[in-house]
Amino acid sequence: MKKRLFAFALALGLALQVCAFSESGSWGQINQSLTVDESWQRIVTDRSAFQRGEKKPYPGSDRLFIQDWGSYPSIDGSTVCVPLAMELARQWLALEEGDLNGFVNFSTTPYAYDRLTRGLPNPMVTVLSEGVMMDDTHPVDIVLGTGPNLDERQAAEAAGAELIMVPVCYDAFVFLVNAENPVTDLSAEQIRGIYSGRITDWGEVGDEDGLRIEAYQRPHGSGSQTAMEELVMQGETLDAMNNYISDGMADLIAQIGNYDNSAAAIGYSYLYYVEGLYKSGKLRVLSVDGVSPSPENLRSGAYPYTVYYYAVYRAGNENAERFVRWLASEEGQRCVRQAGYVPVTAAGE
Repeated sequence: MKKRLFAFALALGLALQVCAFSESGSWGQINQSLTVDESWQRIVTDRSAFQRGEKKPYPGSDRLFIQDWGSYPSIDGSTVCVPLAMELARQWLALEEGDLNGFVNFSTTPYAYDRLTRGLPNPMVTVLSEGVMMDDTHPVDIVLGTGPNLDERQAAEAAGAELIMVPVCYDAFVFLVNAENPVTDLSAEQIRGIYSGRITDWGEVGDEDGLRIEAYQRPHGSGSQTAMEELVMQGETLDAMNNYISDGMADLIAQIGNYDNSAAAIGYSYLYYVEGLYKSGKLRVLSVDGVSPSPENLRSGAYPYTVYYYAVYRAGNENAERFVRWLASEEGQRCVRQAGYVPVTAAGE
């Protein structure tokens, strides 16, 4: 208790989001300021359906408080959905901009699914200006992000947790090279060849310099690695022996953008992450089979690696179901679009 109170007081008193900015969480993978611009609009006008609950003094302090989640769900998820969760809190709870980083405290995909499956909380979610920590015993209600991988689906089944997955927006799973690399397009077969180890130098895919390919990938269990394994490879085995493993998405992008032999590097990410959360002017997004990952090509399905981001909750959680049903509604999809994502329904346009 004393350690938790100290950490909480430090976070509030010194404006440090202790957990939110740890390297193990999503904020360690973001280098952009996620504030709204002047074009922002209030879409949710009746905010009575989802609100925070009762506030009580924090044990051992007369200036700090702990607050029930009330009817607003506890949300965890993938780094790429942090701005979406911020927009939802902005709309429903009217939080100050300076409070959103502490309130949206994502742990990244594998940890979020572990919490959802096992009924664990997302700890140290704070509302800094109010001296509030949200109830850190309340289990995660919703995961926003990429879908669970096979291991996570099996873990949920073993725990008796039926996961309901509702798509809320589109994104593109994209392949990245350094701007010095002249290659602008790869076929799906060439990508599988590179990552299976069958294609080992750039000369085999059109670069006259023919440097040896340095193919970066992510650890098993990350959201991008799940897409790579299940969407791209289509049964072929990833060659981890000759590839490079990047712990975080930011690390992967930095290695491709800044690596000494960067013209030889290739990696993958999500388009929203590359364009909005961790920017590097030294990267190029490749087209695949001649198709670029434009919003139009995502909606039509023309881009071969079009993906959904989901709102995932456990069957039987009625409050989470209500919130996700709203998120899929016209009003919810308008919020998705305002956060910069491609909504799954025309109602969000």
